[in-house]
Amino acid sequence: MFLRRYTVEVPASEQTSLIKQLRERTSAPIKDVKSSLINCNWDIEAAQKDLRKRGIVLASKKSSRTAAEGLLALAQNEHKAAVIELNCETDFVARNEIFQYLALSLAKLALSAENYSQQVSGAISLGPESLEDMKMDFDHPKLSGEKTVQNAITEVAAMMGENVKLRRGFAMSSSSQGIISTYLHTRPQRGLGRIAGILSLEVEDGNASLDALQRVGSELAMHVVAAKPLFLTKELVSSDAVENEREILKSQAQTTGKSQMAIEKMVEGRLRKYFEEVVLMEQKFVVNDTLNVKTLLNNLSKEVGSSVKIENFCRMEVGEGIQRLEASSTPEPVAQAA
Repeated sequence: MFLRRYTVEVPASEQTSLIKQLRERTSAPIKDVKSSLINCNWDIEAAQKDLRKRGIVLASKKSSRTAAEGLLALAQNEHKAAVIELNCETDFVARNEIFQYLALSLAKLALSAENYSQQVSGAISLGPESLEDMKMDFDHPKLSGEKTVQNAITEVAAMMGENVKLRRGFAMSSSSQGIISTYLHTRPQRGLGRIAGILSLEVEDGNASLDALQRVGSELAMHVVAAKPLFLTKELVSSDAVENEREILKSQAQTTGKSQMAIEKMVEGRLRKYFEEVVLMEQKFVVNDTLNVKTLLNNLSKEVGSSVKIENFCRMEVGEGIQRLEASSTPEPVAQAA
């Protein structure tokens, strides 16, 4: 007995329409779209399922490839902010609308995560494992329905034909007497960028002017992006790091052939310069380099009539440390607490 496969006769104009529809739904190559439609007798739902099955296999094969491009996505409310890094292999995919939709969705999820729902002042690192198994509802034409974060990432990877990876996240909150300020650099759209600066400002008097805090907070978040501080205060620089820098500076100064006293003065002067480069409170303010950040905060405290301090800050950049990641572990974003 022979089984005969029956095919559905579909007019050429309708074939073109179905190919276009499925292409828009999945972003898969036209060749694969047409092949799936033919194999599924031009049933668009069955063909979409077939593409997803095949795409997931392709995505898993690509998961070991280096993904150093991508975007940071930021979500925030009055007292909290969360930023995630979603990576891909090329800048072309980072510009894709579905990739950007996924990144923004993951940032909103990170902001609302239960383990970060408490209104307390603090900063936490969000590893991919803390988000990948969480479920959320997606409402994009190409990515819809309830699914886990990992499944959504896998689907988008299949659509894009590249390795797509949630690399890391970071969340920060302020107390009820503080504010969260953020800045994104190189923004393709609101909430997305390649470098992010986040900081929390705390004020002693809860009735102080929020307008002044928000103005200076926004400028300081931009400063964090531009100046790349590593520590909040000099006291937070480890003694090992200071001694290591001192030894390097001493070796450099000894090549001048000057006296020991002169060498010691040179070392101390260059050490002060080192602190000005890496410590946020000692850095010259990028908006007005006649002030350092410490003086800026003192002026702000006088303006609002209450003591103001930086509680935490964080700087993240797409792809930073990605080569080291291949040989070790994910680097933490730069963040320091007072």
